[in-house]
Amino acid sequence: MRISILDQTPVADGFSAVAALQNSKDLAQKAEEWGYHRFWVSEHHDSQSLGGSSPEVLLSYLGAHTKNIRIGSGGVMLTHYSPFKIAENFHLLEGLFPGRIDAGMGRAPGGMPRATLALSGGTPRRADLFPRQVDDLLHYLHYKPIPEYAYGEALAAPVNSSVPPLWILGSSAASAALAAEKGLPYNYAHFINEEGGTDSVELYQELFQPSSYLREAEHIVTVFVVCADTERKAQYIASSLDLSMLTLAKGMSLAGTPDPAQASIYNFTEYEKDRIKENRKRMIIGSPAQVRAQLEEFAERYKTKEIMICTITYYHEDRLRSYELVKDMFN
Repeated sequence: MRISILDQTPVADGFSAVAALQNSKDLAQKAEEWGYHRFWVSEHHDSQSLGGSSPEVLLSYLGAHTKNIRIGSGGVMLTHYSPFKIAENFHLLEGLFPGRIDAGMGRAPGGMPRATLALSGGTPRRADLFPRQVDDLLHYLHYKPIPEYAYGEALAAPVNSSVPPLWILGSSAASAALAAEKGLPYNYAHFINEEGGTDSVELYQELFQPSSYLREAEHIVTVFVVCADTERKAQYIASSLDLSMLTLAKGMSLAGTPDPAQASIYNFTEYEKDRIKENRKRMIIGSPAQVRAQLEEFAERYKTKEIMICTITYYHEDRLRSYELVKDMFN
């Protein structure tokens, strides 16, 4: 089974975004050393707790500080942008790091409504155009003209001998069906929505249409993971994520991932305890033996050959240790 990483560049409360970006570089280098298959970075806007607002820019930095590991976007929120410009960005990345780039695309806003409006200069976002944008992006990525556009002959430079694969990211049956229809690889975000996840992946496999881009269905499933030397320590570390998810769900601002010491003295209401219980369905937490057993069961449930894990902790050292322990299990 392949193990990969989704890095959301978490900013810890009391630390700077600059430190978070350096932590992402450090993690990418360690991930390569430990033998992880891919290292993807996310796109979030108007956030003090997540530092990755431009995946393409961050990928250029990470690529320059690694040698072999695949790097990619998990993902670019395509509905905000011109497919032509995204194709240019990924052609440039592919030219810089040939054979190492994955172009993951999603239709989510990646932020609150005010950020969406700020990105478009006040124009409402058209998520319904996402399927057409995917078609356009595929044309531009593969240097194919789009005859129905007056500008359809425009070339998304630079011209390379290789093209990065385009992945569809999602957390619903709609995204699964779209990936299957287009004949593209699919990444299901269990860490965002665990409800109906296996059904969505089964739908993708059932509806998949072989294409010039991909002959057989290929999917990854992404899940939150916190692993520590003991279950007790893992639960303590994960309490930071519990509290941050509750805070965001209330619509409250979050200055950064809270210290687990703060979470340990927080007086949770019964409702909040129930919410934590529900949120934990999107996570795998425990000692190495516990996490390995859960990951193996998770892979079997989703019938996947690759799991992408996202780990958010207050201390960077705890995050590194979690990823190191997970990879040790599967080496």
